[in-house]
Amino acid sequence: MIDIISKDTVFMYNLYHITKAFFPNEEVHQKLDEGQEPLVQMKMEGGTCLSLAMKTDLSDPEKKRRVKSMITRSVYDRLCHITGRHLAWGMLTGIRPTKLIMQQMELGKNECEIFEFLRNEYDVSEEKAKLGIAIARREKELLSRLDYKNGYSLYIGIPFCPSICSYCSFSSSLASKWEDQMDEYLDALLKEIHAVAEGMKEKNLNTIYIGGGTPTTLSACQLERLFVALEQEFSLDHLLEFTVEAGRPDSITKEKLKVISNHPVTRISINPQTMQQKTLDVVGRKHTVQDVKDVFHTARELGFDNINMDLIAGLPGEKPEDMRDTLAQIEKLSPDSLTIHALAIKRAARLGQEQKEINISLDIDEMIKSGASMAEKMNLVPYYLYRQKNIAGNFENVGYAKVDKAGIYNILIMEEKQTIIATGAGATTKIVLPEKQMMENGKKSDLVRIENVKDIREYISRIDEMIERKGEWLWR
Repeated sequence: MIDIISKDTVFMYNLYHITKAFFPNEEVHQKLDEGQEPLVQMKMEGGTCLSLAMKTDLSDPEKKRRVKSMITRSVYDRLCHITGRHLAWGMLTGIRPTKLIMQQMELGKNECEIFEFLRNEYDVSEEKAKLGIAIARREKELLSRLDYKNGYSLYIGIPFCPSICSYCSFSSSLASKWEDQMDEYLDALLKEIHAVAEGMKEKNLNTIYIGGGTPTTLSACQLERLFVALEQEFSLDHLLEFTVEAGRPDSITKEKLKVISNHPVTRISINPQTMQQKTLDVVGRKHTVQDVKDVFHTARELGFDNINMDLIAGLPGEKPEDMRDTLAQIEKLSPDSLTIHALAIKRAARLGQEQKEINISLDIDEMIKSGASMAEKMNLVPYYLYRQKNIAGNFENVGYAKVDKAGIYNILIMEEKQTIIATGAGATTKIVLPEKQMMENGKKSDLVRIENVKDIREYISRIDEMIERKGEWLWR
């Protein structure tokens, strides 16, 4: 167990996540003690103790910011010394490292200057600094196609899954428990979609993303009803991308794929996570490796020419040779894009509740490098990147795609350059403001988040309230 005692809450977030990155299997406790003299104390098993004291005026926001940076650096350097290793992303604890790089680009910095900034200020490894810069460059080009002023994107959430994977912490519910009420959920969802269409009719819809959960837990008839409603409600004249996260092979049928193919969907995902049957069984996936192959080939036969597949590095029991075998099988399928995730275990996930130890050794690093090598072999280039809290080994998730098949919405959700209106239970709308405004918490921000309730019954019964929340900002 590791104890972190802070004099001010401003130090807690960075110190907790940096400590967990070095020691993912340790229990880390945090405590606020405004009366202690050191700004931070850290107590570790075996008697190791770190105490940082500094005379400063913490009531001054600028001084506090500088002290926070110094404290973060001091603790990071100390943990590097204790463990004998440096983190791949150094002191960066945020989930959007490319957003930081994009900001530097917008300030007029060239790539050499940004590289030095990442290396010197944050101790980002040479490999990750180059990766981040290359991805930010591609993101900038892709995002230039969007209408920031009059455009927006639409997310549609289907919060049902055939089974709940042991590593999952998303707001998903078993489809079998909601089968009799899915039409009722769809009624509420379409009411919200109608309100968005009415409120945003003077704006241009650039991308649509149907995610979840698993959207293909809806029946073919329910999917048809959803697609028809979207085509009736919205003008698609300015649509650049329409993605359906078909997701789990055990929920995808030829009938459902035919429905999707009959509408202006440009991109789908078929997500195996691994091609190792033993692992699929362990984590609670109810499909087989052969199911993945069969569904993929069916999608190709129906004309889908932009298919993404997701893999996870670090699943329980897997070794680098398992990942290499998985990648070899994926190569034969030849998807148009491939996303390699590093396992992230959150407390809400079953694996997190069971407190299974994460093997961060060199295995995950090797798996991620194997994924990058295979992507290059398949002529897929990295185009977006994000990180998650409690991600194993402080690594990252990277999307690779053929030059003309990159997922624009994936970049948008990370870079927060355009308003994304989110519908469905648990969905979060992100409104990008033209300039920073004063928020209720007293801070200025250029981004407003509006969350729909996660509970499905609450969402259905309070749908008018969900619509009103958006209307206060978007069409008042």
